[in-house]
Amino acid sequence: MEKHAKIYIAGHRGLVGSAIVKNLQSKGYINLICKTHQELNLLDTKAVADFFEAQKPDYVFLAAAKVGGIVANNKYRADFIYENLMIQNNVIHQSYVSGVKKLLFLGSTCIYPKNAPQPLKEDYLLTNTLEYTNEPYAIAKIAGIKMCESYNLQYGTNFISVMPTNLYGPNDNFDLEKSHVLPALIRKLYLGKALENNDWEAIRKDINLLPIQQINGNASELEILNCLANFGISKNNNQVSVEIWGSGQPKREFLWSEDMADACIFIMENRNFSDCFTDINEIRNTHINIGTGIDLSIGELANEIKKTVEFQGNLIFNKNRPDGTMRKLTDVTKINALGWKHKVSVEKGINKLFHWYLTR
Repeated sequence: MEKHAKIYIAGHRGLVGSAIVKNLQSKGYINLICKTHQELNLLDTKAVADFFEAQKPDYVFLAAAKVGGIVANNKYRADFIYENLMIQNNVIHQSYVSGVKKLLFLGSTCIYPKNAPQPLKEDYLLTNTLEYTNEPYAIAKIAGIKMCESYNLQYGTNFISVMPTNLYGPNDNFDLEKSHVLPALIRKLYLGKALENNDWEAIRKDINLLPIQQINGNASELEILNCLANFGISKNNNQVSVEIWGSGQPKREFLWSEDMADACIFIMENRNFSDCFTDINEIRNTHINIGTGIDLSIGELANEIKKTVEFQGNLIFNKNRPDGTMRKLTDVTKINALGWKHKVSVEKGINKLFHWYLTR
C-alpha cells in the first residue's frame, strides 16, 4: 500500500478497526477514510454505492460487523445473519464496482465445524455441522469468504479473507449481555471485587459509564444488587460469588486486537490473493487463520483474570448453561509461513486490558 493511498476502514470504532487505524497512522498512512454509522449505514445498499462512487478508495479493511458473545448470538439470530450479510455484500460488491486494489475481509474461526479436529486448519471449512448457538453469524462469515473467492476468480479482484480467533483489547465491548467471554469476565470480576470491598463509589462509576439493563449509578443499592445478581454477581453473608456460564472446561484461544491489526496490515502490505492457495484446479479455502496457536480453558482464563483483578470471592461454573464448542484452537501454519507471528501473550494482554478498562 502506498502511504498516500486512500484507505477505507469499515468499522473504525470497533475492536479491530480502531486498532487498524492506530497502526496505519503510526506507519505514516495519511489518507484514511473513516465513517461512523450515522455518516454511512453499511446496511443501506444505495448509501454504500454512493459512498464508493464518491470516495473511490484504493484499499478497504472490512472490519465492520455485528458481533457478540454466546448469549447475543443465540438470542438475536436473525439480526446476526441479516446484518452481517448485508454489510459484507454491500462493501465487497461496491469495492469491485469502484475498482478497489485490495480488500481485507475479517471473519471468525466460528466458521469451522463444531467437532472439527484440532487445531483448526483452513481446509476444515464446510466439512461438518456448525456450532448451533452462533450458526447464523458463522454462515454469514462463510458467505463472505466465498464472495471474496468468487469475485477474485470471476473478476480478477484481490480480496483476501482472514479468520481471527477470539479477539480482545482496547475499545472492547464490556456489555454484560452482549460481550465476549474475556471482557465480560474482566468486568464481572471487577464488579465482584468492588462489591466485596463494599466500594459503592467504584460500582456506581462503572455502571454510570456503561449501564446494565438501564440500571445506572443513580439507582438504589438494592436495585443495583438485584441487577448484578441477574448477571451472576452476588453477595451473601459478606461472601461474593461470580457465576460463569458452562463447566469451565472448554478451551479457547485469545489474540490481542493490536496483534490482529498488525497481521491485517502485514497481509495488505506484503501478500496477495494468489499467495493464499496452492491447488490451481480447485481454488477454495483461501482464507487465512490469524491466532496464537495457544489456548487455555475458560476455568484457567477466569482464574487468571481473578488473579489480575485481585478478586477474593468464589467462581461458580453453572453447568446448566451451554459450553459451546469444547475447543477452538487455530492452526496458524499458513500465516506463520507467510511471515507473521503474534507478540502479546494472553497473560500480558489481560493485564493490559484491565489497565485500559480502569483508565478509559
